[in-house]
Amino acid sequence: MRHRQAPSGPAEALGGALTAEYAAVWAYGVIGVRLTDAARTAARRAEAAHRSRRDALVLQLSAAGGTVPADKAGYTLPFPVTDTASALRLAVEVEERTAAFWRAALPHTTGEDRNRALAALTDCAVRATRWRRTAGVTPVTVAFPGRPT
Repeated sequence: MRHRQAPSGPAEALGGALTAEYAAVWAYGVIGVRLTDAARTAARRAEAAHRSRRDALVLQLSAAGGTVPADKAGYTLPFPVTDTASALRLAVEVEERTAAFWRAALPHTTGEDRNRALAALTDCAVRATRWRRTAGVTPVTVAFPGRPT
């Protein structure tokens, strides 16, 4: 889910965000099976939010006649997810990485596209904060969500 280079325009920026959403949906399938109770419910909600954004982007890019990046059959995780702690760590990372793609879209979009990118960035930042809190990670917030540290 990492950017190779900065997007050259709105379609490419939104295509990058779409690839991040694909990966987020896939990762939440792995995350959810390692969580229980309220955390599992939160993972289901997060997955649903990413699915919704993914679907909206597919429709938007298709309607505009642009290239719609294909989803992959699977994704390489940054580390093994074997227990609750690693699942929570991955949830934070998924939200941070997805936020980075939406942040990268901001300077390349205008109007409603920019509003959607900002809303998506904000949603990812809020979910990352909630996952950090659930995992007991401090600080629970970051100064500039989606920005490399």
